[in-house]
Amino acid sequence: MNEVSVRYGGRSGTVYRLRISDALLVVRTKSRLSLPEAPLAGPSRQTLGDFRPVVAFSEHGVEVVGLPRADESRRDVARKTLKEDAAVEFAGRVLVDAESPARAETPVVYTENLFVQLAPGIKQSAVTRLLGKHDLTIKRSLPWLSNAFFVGAPQGSGLAVFELADRLLDIPEVLLCHPEIVRQRQTRAASAEQWHLKAVTVRGRRITAHANVAAAWRLTQGKGSTIAIIDDGVDVAHEEFAGKGKVVAARDVTQDSDDPKPGRGDNHGTACAGVACANGKKRASGVAPQARLMPVRLASALGSMDEADAFVWAADHGADVISCSWGPVDGAWFDPRDPQHRVLSPLPDSTRVAIEYAATKGRKGRGCIVCFAAGNGNESVDLDGYASHPAVIAVAACNDTSRRAVYSDFGKAVFCAFPSGDFANPKSGHPAPLTPGIWTTDRTGNAGYNPGGGVQRGDLAGDYTNSFGGTSSACPGVAGVVALMLARNPSLGATEVRDLLRSSCDRIDEVGGDYDPDGHSPFYGFGRVNAQRAVKLAIAARRRNLGRKPKPGPAKALSKARGKAVARTGKPRRTSGASPRKTSG
Repeated sequence: MNEVSVRYGGRSGTVYRLRISDALLVVRTKSRLSLPEAPLAGPSRQTLGDFRPVVAFSEHGVEVVGLPRADESRRDVARKTLKEDAAVEFAGRVLVDAESPARAETPVVYTENLFVQLAPGIKQSAVTRLLGKHDLTIKRSLPWLSNAFFVGAPQGSGLAVFELADRLLDIPEVLLCHPEIVRQRQTRAASAEQWHLKAVTVRGRRITAHANVAAAWRLTQGKGSTIAIIDDGVDVAHEEFAGKGKVVAARDVTQDSDDPKPGRGDNHGTACAGVACANGKKRASGVAPQARLMPVRLASALGSMDEADAFVWAADHGADVISCSWGPVDGAWFDPRDPQHRVLSPLPDSTRVAIEYAATKGRKGRGCIVCFAAGNGNESVDLDGYASHPAVIAVAACNDTSRRAVYSDFGKAVFCAFPSGDFANPKSGHPAPLTPGIWTTDRTGNAGYNPGGGVQRGDLAGDYTNSFGGTSSACPGVAGVVALMLARNPSLGATEVRDLLRSSCDRIDEVGGDYDPDGHSPFYGFGRVNAQRAVKLAIAARRRNLGRKPKPGPAKALSKARGKAVARTGKPRRTSGASPRKTSG
């Protein structure tokens, strides 16, 4: 068997094919130590000599290694040797997208767990019998979705979990079923002084390409709204997140704890949180400085059940808007020949239904507003199943001259743009930015992007960075604008928020924006968000609707819109730094 498949959307859903890589191996040691640190025997060390590290999924205790080029026989020799090593729990094959060229193989690691939803009305005893017939054990039920479960297959099932999922989908009582398959998750930051908030002078240059945020503060600063930042953790001890009631419902879904502090090297979430809602009492203001911050740490791989749990946690604990500056791996923005640009990254059913739960059931049925960074690959966002989901607001990045940031993804799914950092690209004639990037919060001291001790990366103490960017920075900016809107009109439904946000946008770059007759640009969506106008529209809507029931959330529209997305892409359709997304300066 050289190929397996997974079906998202149920028995009549879309089939995604995955093939077995001839170059990659996934390994878990019994000690959970990395391969260089684990007490491997001599033959194992020898057979791994030519394998290079590819990616580690620490929450699953596994790492992927690969040969310089495909060699099935050498892969199998290494796999056999490692399986016989007393220090190794397992060594297995790795999947990749079936259509990925060899030089763009992105590892897809499967677990022996499945996401299953059965038809409503089936009693628990019948569920247990049905799953038991297939030797499946219920690990936990998913109370946010009717008759849904996270289940485990027998240890050692291996690739047979894909066949098992197909057999289950042939049972009429099973609505959704797929193995838990995970991919590398990539943050979307690129690498000033708050020029995105108002007109300022930076390095002697007047910058006016802002989102009119400071003007909106005369109407509201977001008090009463809650922004959930789903990311790699937030330094909640930072001086700009201080104050009674600022941080609420903190969670780490990866570690199953209430401590969202970042892990080693996890700097991204703190910077995103600062862009959204830093207090502005010290040295950095968020777009909604008086909004509450809900930090939800997600350090797990793309597609994991932890991912779904993050959205459900945010919706169930009072988030008004959810900001996600991460997604599938991007291609290199500066290399148009990178085959990664053409890789489709589908959205698993487990995460899809969790996003839809938040977008329809959150805010007491009005719906949370879910924002995603469009991506930093200079490629089509329509191939990204996360950012292009119909319930999501996909945010692109524009720069300090009101033009597209060179790395920013484009396409039909782009909803709007927000100011962020940029890079020069002489080959394409793209000029250098006027500013280093976005000034925002950094992890306190020398742990973050700014090591301190100098002014090149931010402040002397290292508590702030001046070079955050990418669509990672643009996304929480828009989340902050939504928080401002909801602070003045909390009765708005999610659909109404989208409509008003759309109407608030300023059309920028009229010549290069390629706007269609409906006013949509593949690069800017409906334009750069204007925070003051968005808040004024929200206030006007409240006056009009005073005494009326709010419009319902987008629940009924989702299935129809999703169908359109499938037709558009052929399949259901994710950001900061010197690399396209992970580092911010």
